[in-house]
Amino acid sequence: MKKEGSILDKAWEIQHKIEVRQERIGKGKYGRVLKMARKPTNEEYEKTAKITSLGILAVGALGFAIYMLIDQVIPWMLEALGY
Repeated sequence: MKKEGSILDKAWEIQHKIEVRQERIGKGKYGRVLKMARKPTNEEYEKTAKITSLGILAVGALGFAIYMLIDQVIPWMLEALGY
C-alpha cells in the first residue's frame, strides 16, 4: 500500500508543477506576444508555405551548383592547366 501512496504523491507533485508552469506562461518575456498571437488565415498560411518552399529550393539549388562546381568544373580546369 505504501507504493500506491508514493506514486499518488508523485502524481500530485507533477500535476502541481504543470499547473504552476501554466500560470506563468502569459507573464514572462513573451507574454504580450503570446496574447497577441492568432491562428493564421488560409491565405497567410499559403503565402508562408510558398515563400518557405522557394527558400528551401533556392538553398538546394545553390548547394547543387557548388557541388557541381567542385565535382566537375574544378577537376576539368586543373586538367586543362596541367595539374
